[in-house]
Amino acid sequence: MKKMGMCIKLKKDKVKDYKILHKNCPKEIKKLLKKININNFSIFLKEPENILFSYWEYVGTDFEKDMKIMSEDVNNKQWWELCGPCQTPFKIRKKGEWWSSMESIFYNE
Repeated sequence: MKKMGMCIKLKKDKVKDYKILHKNCPKEIKKLLKKININNFSIFLKEPENILFSYWEYVGTDFEKDMKIMSEDVNNKQWWELCGPCQTPFKIRKKGEWWSSMESIFYNE
């Protein structure tokens, strides 16, 4: 299992919209996450700074393949079209990233 954490900024004028979007997350998106071996997906919001932190556990064996499936899924593309305009990526991030990856530095079972 691979534990993953990422962060991004949330536009101040989109906080309410973003919360509503995720309160009503489509069942197709939830099913897709299971299909691509992502468990325990969570998003946290730090206000008033409006920083989003996401965490998930990847339990598959071919991360690249599963991420390709996710990126090509029609429902997921529509979901990203709704969520993307609410977000502002950090200026300093790895090439190709929207959400910034975070290094896991501590875990206690």
